[in-house]
Amino acid sequence: MVDAPPHSPPSLPESAPAPHPPARRRLWLPPTLFVLTLMTTSAVGALEYGLAGGMLYSASLVLILLCHEMGHYLTARHYRVPASLPYFIPVPLPPFGTFGAVIKMGGRIPDRKALFDIAVMGPAMGLVLALPLAVLGIAGSTVASLDSMPPGETLLGPSILFAFLIEWIHGPLAAGSGLQLHPVATAGWAGLFVTALNLLPMGQLDGGHIVYALFHRRSSLIYHLVFFAFTLFAILVQPPWLLFLVLVYILTRLRHPPTMDEHVPIGPRRFALGLLAILFLILSFPPIPISMLAPVP
Repeated sequence: MVDAPPHSPPSLPESAPAPHPPARRRLWLPPTLFVLTLMTTSAVGALEYGLAGGMLYSASLVLILLCHEMGHYLTARHYRVPASLPYFIPVPLPPFGTFGAVIKMGGRIPDRKALFDIAVMGPAMGLVLALPLAVLGIAGSTVASLDSMPPGETLLGPSILFAFLIEWIHGPLAAGSGLQLHPVATAGWAGLFVTALNLLPMGQLDGGHIVYALFHRRSSLIYHLVFFAFTLFAILVQPPWLLFLVLVYILTRLRHPPTMDEHVPIGPRRFALGLLAILFLILSFPPIPISMLAPVP
């Protein structure tokens, strides 16, 4: 699931106004996509948890995504940067039923302070909901033997943070056992995964914005180093990540557009908060997010 970055170059020159018909179409598109995403996530959740569980999973996940994107949207409006309402991306397929949500922004960001604030407020607001929902969902989950689960069962790989929460709530799990996740726990896991994915310091992902705000021209070197290391990991350990990396490269070219005033300093408080965001990425990113339970020989 990919939650696209809050900032993207305008599709039209700033002096060329958008035609009126597309503007009118955009008015109904965000709520339509929102409703469709509620439907696809509910349907995917119902396959695993039944109708009621699917609706609970859908409501939890969509609220996390909504909080994330509204963090970007409201902060952009605070800095008078034109921004659309969130465009949710419904996908009627497992494992999540959605590819997240995006907002579109027009014009350029005033300075690196504004860029940092717009970028960091999405993950921060999503985390405000994702973390407590993960805790509540894990508390409602049950420990089960892996032998009792059918072959081909989807397994969600825990991050350092998620594994800590499981051990904190349930204690160390015995060998050969796992956690049968409550639908809210699955939504919490997905919300943390989306947050971590967006914090990757590459191009115009949220993490790319944060790194550009912190390190300015040196950010390009960081983008390429992270991209190279991630590509090497994907080739050697987890090849499915290669598709994500190709998509990131096509969309961003590992470049970041400048802000209107590059000379405004970021300040020590934002710099410290940016380092905390990078630390959260390390703690919450699952290197192998999804696997299948192999049949017992």
